[in-house]
Amino acid sequence: MNSNAADATCPMHAQTDHPKVPKQKIGVLLSNLGTPDATDYWSMRRYLNEFLSDQRVIDYPKWKWQPILQGIILTFRPSKSGAAYRSIWNNEANESPLMTITKEQTAAIKAALAEEFGDEVMVDFCMRYGNPSTKSKVQKLASEGCSKILFFPLYPQYAGATVATANDEFFRALMEENWQPAARTVPPYFDDPAYVDALAQSIERAYEAAEKKPDILICSYHGLPERYLKEGGDPYHCQCRKTTRLLKERLCWDDTQIMTTFQSKFGPEEWLQPYTVEEVARQAEAGNKRIAVCAPAFSADCIETLEEINEEIKESFEHAGGEDFLYIPCLNAEPLHIKALVDQIRKNLSGWI
Repeated sequence: MNSNAADATCPMHAQTDHPKVPKQKIGVLLSNLGTPDATDYWSMRRYLNEFLSDQRVIDYPKWKWQPILQGIILTFRPSKSGAAYRSIWNNEANESPLMTITKEQTAAIKAALAEEFGDEVMVDFCMRYGNPSTKSKVQKLASEGCSKILFFPLYPQYAGATVATANDEFFRALMEENWQPAARTVPPYFDDPAYVDALAQSIERAYEAAEKKPDILICSYHGLPERYLKEGGDPYHCQCRKTTRLLKERLCWDDTQIMTTFQSKFGPEEWLQPYTVEEVARQAEAGNKRIAVCAPAFSADCIETLEEINEEIKESFEHAGGEDFLYIPCLNAEPLHIKALVDQIRKNLSGWI
């Protein structure tokens, strides 16, 4: 019997035969992008189908996009993506690095909140695509007595294709609950001083440990179609630029030491620029033979950082004559990062606890 079942009691003044209900608690549900269950063709196809069918990600009309996706992309891309995942897979735990790190983050946040609030707050995580699903974790928290849920998309900067679609899935899950918990969502924290300081300290440590100081730091953010900014008003581009500016100010650097780029272009449209893969080559050709790259938009290392940055983008830099490529890992479960995330949770729990 779990502790929640043991704590279940009849409501005060209820009849003696009233069903027992769990002690009311507050749930904190962390959410990240997602991960395939395995690297084989069919696992990758299921994951990519869910991801690329999301109209927050690819907003073309379904009649136009789905035949291309189902008939062409999902025929060939699962094999290629599976090979990329295999190059970074956590074979010991048989899971992706994103899953491993998200579990570590959840455990650290759970411990920090337990120290402050005891058993009043429950902490869990879900993935927007793949498993564990948002729906399954909302059901779990509600069944265990959470009358309030704080939903936390782990993206510092807002984008429709990340924060909004995570929130969409959370709200859809709530729609299926007969007794809906009260709900809040954590807003973006791209300019939060604790987050910026955690980034800065990770960069300072990496520079101190480097044999040769990098000529420039590339802050590589996940890209979006430029149209999403110009036609849809998505604030992502501006928030990324501000994070880099605040990081530059915290490090006391000038404009020659740091810049913003965007990665992961997909499809024929123009995306936010400059493109990381092209910019690192340009830097090498311009004489900056030693560069560092960090990924401030990712709260945990994943396929886009461990494979795309540290393999594909690194290769582009070296092919153009670059010599020293330093990838600075995401903040992951670093104590300063956990503290910054817990601060955001505490702030957004105000009035509930």
